[in-house]
Amino acid sequence: MRAAVVRSFTEPLVVEDRPVPIPAAHQVLVRMEASGLCHTDIHAAQGDWPVRPSPPFVPGHEGIGIVEAAGDQVGHLAVGDRVAIPWLGEACGHCDHCVSGWETLCLEQRNSGYSVDGSHAEYALAHGTYVVPVPDGIDPLDAAPLTCAGVTTYKAVKLSGARPGTRVLVSGIGGLGHLALQYARIFGAETIAVDVTDEKLALARELGADHVIDARVQDVADEARRLGGADAAVSLAVSNESFAAAYGALRRGGTLVLVALPAEGRLEIPVFDTVLNGTKIVGSIVGTRQDLAEVFRLHRLGRTRVVRESRDLADINASIDEVLKGKVSGRLVFDLSGTPPV
Repeated sequence: MRAAVVRSFTEPLVVEDRPVPIPAAHQVLVRMEASGLCHTDIHAAQGDWPVRPSPPFVPGHEGIGIVEAAGDQVGHLAVGDRVAIPWLGEACGHCDHCVSGWETLCLEQRNSGYSVDGSHAEYALAHGTYVVPVPDGIDPLDAAPLTCAGVTTYKAVKLSGARPGTRVLVSGIGGLGHLALQYARIFGAETIAVDVTDEKLALARELGADHVIDARVQDVADEARRLGGADAAVSLAVSNESFAAAYGALRRGGTLVLVALPAEGRLEIPVFDTVLNGTKIVGSIVGTRQDLAEVFRLHRLGRTRVVRESRDLADINASIDEVLKGKVSGRLVFDLSGTPPV
């Protein structure tokens, strides 16, 4: 099989031939149909974060494919089922986080494409308990971005408290932000979209944003306060300046939800203002298996639109360059639908 492999944090990925792996008792072997390129894959490949993965490894955690084989302990899935391989590759299943609906906070978790090989390959192994079934009628090329970009922003919008009568600012209308904007609208909120490119600002208008702010020429905080301030701001742009602007856009009692993870991410908090204004700042890291099931259900009902372009796995380094240069309005997805069965 072909697999995109990180062999060094300072070198491009290598697309190489590897043997098709054999599933252990708790695993499924998935013949990949699609695998989305997430900015986290780029951070992993460059070793940007304090806890680094260990090369060589295969990145990718927006994987969609067909179960080709299953281990003896996997009784709830059948060969031929379509499943998603998400960021949460597995968790312990018994700590207080796991049993209280916060499995994404488990200290023993292992992550697809980071601590275990991921989905940027023609075949991938995954823990049978932690893959998520993909309903019939969803295009695998749509399902891939929903598996991370979708569930991550869905969870963030949930945590923001978005509901009818609230005003939600989405900072960064890209692969994640275009979905966050749609979820905020589904939740009934008035929406403010912020970006710095003409294409993404146009996309925000196309997706129904109530207000659009061009952060290149407008002061985000001033414009948001002119509208009455944001009850919540979901921060998805990968820059410290955008964090500060989103914080400044909040009205009293507002909530800043931090999602983006720049390599040197920092947010300076004015304690006096934060206390007097009753400001809340929360971090949001992806979503659970149940959250992803809800994301798939919403998409199947036609409530969301995935903006994406397909690429060949052989073009992974050029695709990473496109993302880093801001040339992609939505999500890039590697089309692996031609993977032959074994």
